[in-house]
Amino acid sequence: MTLKENNMSDLIISKNLIESKVLFIRNERVILANDLASLYGVTVKRLNEQVKRNIERFPGDFMFQLSKEEIESSRSQIATLRRGANVKYLPYAFTEQGVAMLSSVLNSPKAIKTNIAIMRFFVLTRKMSFSYEILDKRLSALEKKYGRQDEKIEDVLQTIKYLIRGNTNNKPKVIKGFEIKK
Repeated sequence: MTLKENNMSDLIISKNLIESKVLFIRNERVILANDLASLYGVTVKRLNEQVKRNIERFPGDFMFQLSKEEIESSRSQIATLRRGANVKYLPYAFTEQGVAMLSSVLNSPKAIKTNIAIMRFFVLTRKMSFSYEILDKRLSALEKKYGRQDEKIEDVLQTIKYLIRGNTNNKPKVIKGFEIKK
């Protein structure tokens, strides 16, 4: 775990650590209860107890329990669940709103600072996603406007789209003077 203390004794949680805990399930970005408990420095049992005591704060769009099928299909995302291992309890998944609500039921200083870091990560990724969507739309408009009139412009647009989307299937031509590095 990449938890660090800075000079002011404030807990800093790396963006990479949080990013590694975010999964895509039911078309939602979620973090599993066991990962949240680890980040907050509490046991999964303690986290689940607090949620159950305050269950009215966690409607279905804030938190849901994974099905056995979701666990099986998500094993590639959920590194802690090994193939063949039996799951005793189906884990809970918390959406961004559920993570925000956890701040009202887990009040330790570490939980508060962790929650702030997680919420900042969600906001950052939402901003980045929105920026990429806008850029993609603008590139598509340019592509429509200029079409195949100029092959060099087309190559530049395709290269930029390749870099934005991370699409490795359609590797663009190498443009003279530019090189794509991985």
